[in-house]
Amino acid sequence: MPSAGGPSKVGPGAVSPVGRPGAVNPALDATALINAKGTVVGWSRRAEELFGYAPADAVGRSAAFLLAEPADRVRARRVADRCRTGTGWSGTVAVRHREHHRMEVDLNVSAGFVLREGEDECFLVSVRERQLEWEIGQSVLAGFLTRSPIGMAVMDSDLQYVWLNDTLERFGGVPRAQRIGHRLGELLPGLVSGAIEATMRDVLRTGEPVIDHEYQGWSWADPHRQRSYSTSFFPLVDADDSITGVCYMVTDVTDRWKAQQRLALVNEAGARIGSSLDVMRTAQELADVAAPGFADFVIVDLLESVFNLELPTPLAPGSKPRMRRAGMQSVRTGCPEAVARIGDQVDFVPPPHDASYLVHGNGVLMSVLDPSSDLWAIEEPARAANMRDFGLHSLISVPVRARDTVLGLATFVRSENVASFEPDDMLLAQELVARAAVCIDNARRYTREHATALALQRSLLPQTLLAGTVLEVASSYHPADAKDGVGGDWFDVFPLSGARVALAVGDVVGHGITAAATMGRLRTAVHTLADMDLPPDELLAHLDDMVIRLIDGEPSDRTTATATATALLGATCLYAVYDPVTRHCQMARAGHPPPIVVAPDSTVHFPELPAGPPLGLGGFPFEMAEIELPEGGILGLYTDGLIEAADQDVDRGMTKLATALVQGDLPLEELCETTVQQLLPEPQPDDITLLLARPHPLTADQVSTWDMPSDPAVVAHARALASRHLENWGLGEMTATTEIVVSELVTNAIRHATGPIQLRLIRHSALICEVSDTSNTSPRLRHARTTDEGGRGLFLVAQLSRRWGTRYIPRGKIIWAEQDIPAHLGSAGRAAA
Repeated sequence: MPSAGGPSKVGPGAVSPVGRPGAVNPALDATALINAKGTVVGWSRRAEELFGYAPADAVGRSAAFLLAEPADRVRARRVADRCRTGTGWSGTVAVRHREHHRMEVDLNVSAGFVLREGEDECFLVSVRERQLEWEIGQSVLAGFLTRSPIGMAVMDSDLQYVWLNDTLERFGGVPRAQRIGHRLGELLPGLVSGAIEATMRDVLRTGEPVIDHEYQGWSWADPHRQRSYSTSFFPLVDADDSITGVCYMVTDVTDRWKAQQRLALVNEAGARIGSSLDVMRTAQELADVAAPGFADFVIVDLLESVFNLELPTPLAPGSKPRMRRAGMQSVRTGCPEAVARIGDQVDFVPPPHDASYLVHGNGVLMSVLDPSSDLWAIEEPARAANMRDFGLHSLISVPVRARDTVLGLATFVRSENVASFEPDDMLLAQELVARAAVCIDNARRYTREHATALALQRSLLPQTLLAGTVLEVASSYHPADAKDGVGGDWFDVFPLSGARVALAVGDVVGHGITAAATMGRLRTAVHTLADMDLPPDELLAHLDDMVIRLIDGEPSDRTTATATATALLGATCLYAVYDPVTRHCQMARAGHPPPIVVAPDSTVHFPELPAGPPLGLGGFPFEMAEIELPEGGILGLYTDGLIEAADQDVDRGMTKLATALVQGDLPLEELCETTVQQLLPEPQPDDITLLLARPHPLTADQVSTWDMPSDPAVVAHARALASRHLENWGLGEMTATTEIVVSELVTNAIRHATGPIQLRLIRHSALICEVSDTSNTSPRLRHARTTDEGGRGLFLVAQLSRRWGTRYIPRGKIIWAEQDIPAHLGSAGRAAA
C-alpha cells in the first residue's frame, strides 16, 4: 500500500486522501466503530441494511471480513496508520455483501470523531454505496457532435479550420475536406468574414466568449438568397490554461430575421405613410417605403375617380381601368424601368387580368417573370422589353382598396435582388398596401370635402364688392389654415336705396365646412334683412332672433347639429350703413370688435360704439351709433383674429392696427394687404378679415331737394322742377319717364298721407327719385281693373324703374324709385354737373 502521503488503491476504485473528511449523514450513511485492532465495536441500523449483517453478526469481528479482496487488508492497515495521525481519509473501496455480491462504496474515516474507549482508540467509519455514473461512449459523443442541428467548428490559433460538423458543412455549401486548413474568408466570400474573424481574434486575445453574434450574408449552399446566422464563439483551453483555438456554434435564424425585417418595414410604413392628406404624396410614400427595402421597383397607379373627386364608377369586366401614375420608386436613379411617368395615364393590370381584378382580386404573385411568354410579349410588349433590359424577374401586384372602395393598383418588382418573391412576401405586400389604402382614401375623402367647402365658401363670399361710386372698398381674407381656405369669417358690401351702401363683417365659431355653411346662412339673412331697409340696430335684433330659432330647431342628438349650434351661438357681426348724401354712417355691433376710422389728416380713432351681445343669446338690446365719415378718410371693419394674435392682447393689437393704417397714400388694396402682413406675418389659429372703405360722398350739385305742401296743385310744379333739373344735368332724354315717376309718387303721397312732403332727386350711377311723407303706411302694388279710375300709379312706377321700394325714417317713410342712366348720357351728365 502506498504511503499515507500519496494516493492509494483499495480494490479497483481510485482513492485520494483528503485533509478533512466531509460530515456524516446518519440518514444516508452506514456507520460503524472500529478499534485500533480493526475489530468492529459498533454497528448502525443503516450498516445492517447496506451489508446484510445484523449487529450481533458484525460486532466483535475483524472489519477485514467485509473487504472483497484479501489483498486489500494490507492496504487497509496503511489507511489506519494515516488516520492515527489525525488527518482522516476518504476513498472508494470494494466490499462484499452477506449475499456474496460485490459493491463499490465511498468510505470515510472521520478523524474529527476519534473516540477513546478505555485504553483503546476507536475510529468512526461511514460508508455510502457508490452510485454508478452514466458514461457516454466516444463514438456516441462523436456522432452527436457531427450530426447536431447546430453548426459547429474548431479553429486553430491562426483561425484555420481544424474540425467542423455536418450541419456547418451544409450551411456553407463547402465540403469538409476543402475547409480543413483554410480560413473563413478564403471559402465564403458572401459572409462578413472580416468582422467574424475580428471577433474570433478578440476571443483568442481575451479568453471571453461572445454569445449570439448575428450577421447576414449568402453562402454557396444558397447563393441567391440572403440568410441570417446567429453565432457564439468560445475559447479552447488546454490543461495548462493556454488558449489554443476557438470553437464556434452557428444557428440559421433566417426565418426570425425575416420576421423582424417584415415587422420593421410595417412599422416604418405606419410612421411614414399618411403624413399628409394629399393623394399623390401618400402614393409616393408607399413607393418610397417599399423600395429598396422590399422591392427594387415599385409603382402605384390610382383610378381617375380618385383625382377628379367623382364617386368611383363600376369597372366593367373585360375592360382596362383608367388610372393615373401617382407614385413610383426604384433602386435605379430616375426609374428607367418605368413605361409611364408620374401623372401619366395608365391602364396596367398584370396579365391575363382585366379591370375586374381590381374589385375581386387579392393579389397576384409571379415568382418568375418570362418576358418571352405570350402574356407579356403580346399584351405588354413595352414592359416585356424592360424585363429583358433591366432583369425584372419577380412581381407582386396588389389592388388598392379601402372601405369597399377600389382606389387603384400597387405593383412591386425585383431585379437586382436575385431572390424571387415568396408567399410570405405577398402577405407583407398586402399589409403595406392595406395601410396605404386607408391613408389614400382618407386623403381622397378630405380632398372631396375640402373642395366642397371651398366651392361653398366661394359661392357665399362676395366675388365683387358692389359699393358703387360712393365707396372705394378693399378686402383681405385669410382663413386660419391657409391650405384649407375654409373659415368662419365673412364680409359683404352691397348697395341700398338712396345711393347708400351697407357694409357687414361677421365671425362664427370654428372653421371648416360647418363654419362655412353657418356663415352662409348668416350672410344670406343679413342680405334679406337689409333689403327691408332696416336700421342697423333693428337688423341685428332680427338676426339675433333668427339665430335663436336656428339653434332651437337643431336636433340635440346629432354631432353635426351640435357643431352647427356651436358655430351659431356666439357668432358676432358689425353692420354699417353709409349715406353719401349726409356723409354719415350708422352702425351697430353684436359682440364684434369696434370699427376704426382714419381721418384725412391721419388721425385715428375707434368710435365708441356700444358692443351689444353676441348673436344667439337673446334678451339684450342692440344700440346704434352714427358718425360722420369725411371724404378721403378710411373706415375699417375687421374680425378679432386680426388683433388677437397669440403673442399680443387686444389693446396692443388695436394699437398696431392703427399704426399700420397710417401709411401715406397707398392704394386701398395695397394698404389692406400690407396691414394684414404687418400685423400677422405668420399663420394664426384664427381666421382674419379686414375690410377697408374710403368714402366719396355726393356733391351738392348731385342732389336736389324740394319741400312741398300736401296739395294736389303741387304735382305739376313737381314735374316741372324735375324736368328742369334733368335738363341741367344733361339727362333731358329721361324727362318723360321721370315726370311720370315724380307725378305718381307725389300724387300717392298727397292722396294717402298727411303733412308736408319732400321730393329729392339724386344722380350718381343711377337716377333716384325719392318722395317722403309723414305716414307710416306702406304703399301696395296692385292691379287695377279696367273700370277703375285709379290704382295704376305704383304699377307705372314699377314698369318705368329698375327697382323701387319703401324705407322708414323716424318721421315717416320714403318711397323711392331708381332708373338706369343710359351709357351715352352718363358722361354728359357728369360733365354738366
